[in-house]
Amino acid sequence: MPRYARAEREALADLMQTLGPEAPTVNDGWTIRDLAAHLVLRERRPDAAGGIVLPPLRGHAERVRLRIAARAWPRLLDEVRRPPAWSPVSNPVTDELANTLEFFIHHEDVRRARPDWLPRDLAAGLNAALWKRCAGLARLALRRFPADVLVQAPGYGELHVGRGGDSVRVAGAPGELALFLSGRQRVSRMQIDGPAALADRLRGTDLGM
Repeated sequence: MPRYARAEREALADLMQTLGPEAPTVNDGWTIRDLAAHLVLRERRPDAAGGIVLPPLRGHAERVRLRIAARAWPRLLDEVRRPPAWSPVSNPVTDELANTLEFFIHHEDVRRARPDWLPRDLAAGLNAALWKRCAGLARLALRRFPADVLVQAPGYGELHVGRGGDSVRVAGAPGELALFLSGRQRVSRMQIDGPAALADRLRGTDLGM
C-alpha cells in the first residue's frame, strides 16, 4: 500500500533542512520554524492541538506553539521527521488518513514560497487520495458560500456544494484543489467560471480553518 503521508513528510523535512528555519512559507508571517512548530504541536500536544480549529482554545495553542518554536532547530526538525507512535494523528493506523492532505499542503506551503516553484507531476494514486480528502474539505469550506459551486477534478470526480442559487465552477487537479480549499487560493492554479462577482468573492474568501 502506498504511504503518501510518509513520503510527503520526508520530502517536507528534507526541504526544511535544505532551506533552513528562517526561510518563508506561503502562510502570512510564518517561517519554516513556525510551520515546524505547528506540526509538532498537532502531533505531540493533544492538550493544545484543539486550538488549531477551535477559537476558544486558540490562545493556549499559540502559546504552546511559540514555546515549541523556541527549541533548537535540529531537535525541532527531528520531531517533524519522526512523529511518536502514540500520536492520535500519526500512529500507524491513522497516519495515512490524517496526514496525507496535511503534509501535502504544508510541503507546498514551503515549495510555493520560493520564486521558482512549479506544480509537481503527482502520481495518479496520490491524486486520487487527495481528491477523496478534497471532497470533505469542499463540503466544509464552501458550505456557506452563497452560490451553487461545482467543484471538479477532471478524471477524479466532482461535487456540488454551497447554498445554491447562481452557479460557479471551480476546476483543477486534486492537489491544486487541496490548496485552494484550504485558503491558499493565491498560490493554487485553478480555473473558475461563473459570474465575475462570485468568482472574485470565491478567490478572496477566507477558506482556511
